[in-house]
Amino acid sequence: MTHLSHLSDALFLRINAMARTSPGLHAPAVAYARYGLLVFAGLILLGVWRRRRESDRNLAAAVWAGAGTLLAVALNQPVAALVAEARPYAVHPAALTLVDRTTDWSFPSDHSVMAGAAAVGLLLVSKRLGAVAVAAAVLMAATRVYVGAHYPHDVLVGLLFGAAVAGLGWLLLRLPLTKLVGASRTLPLVDRVLAPVS
Repeated sequence: MTHLSHLSDALFLRINAMARTSPGLHAPAVAYARYGLLVFAGLILLGVWRRRRESDRNLAAAVWAGAGTLLAVALNQPVAALVAEARPYAVHPAALTLVDRTTDWSFPSDHSVMAGAAAVGLLLVSKRLGAVAVAAAVLMAATRVYVGAHYPHDVLVGLLFGAAVAGLGWLLLRLPLTKLVGASRTLPLVDRVLAPVS
């Protein structure tokens, strides 16, 4: 185990001990750890809705917020399988675990990858939506450690990985994606959805 892993393990145990002494936070932490993904989905849909009548580039950025998030989570699967890090409750069976125990790998955290990608994607759409998403992403990462599902380094790297995929992906794909969005506006169904309300 590397020095960083030792530090992360020690921090996990301290947070886990804190969780034992704060039962009042258990229910909201579990709810957000499980269903907080809906917050990001809602923010992305709101971003697309707000940009639907703007320039092709602005709408493309909003679409990328969702597509980039899905891409980041997909790319994380082989990374997690390659690293094959056990969940903290597999290493520390006595640790307090507030969510169902799973057999998938711990590093990087899928939830944090998703949150990091969505946050950066939404920053491309709107500073306000992006700021809300950044706060929600940090809370998601902290919550996943609090409920016993991940080590701190799992969520930190997850946030950074997701952010990198969303940011670099937009730099590489913004031009073809903008053209694709522009072309899609000529489709009858898309045109009907994007048409101004009379």
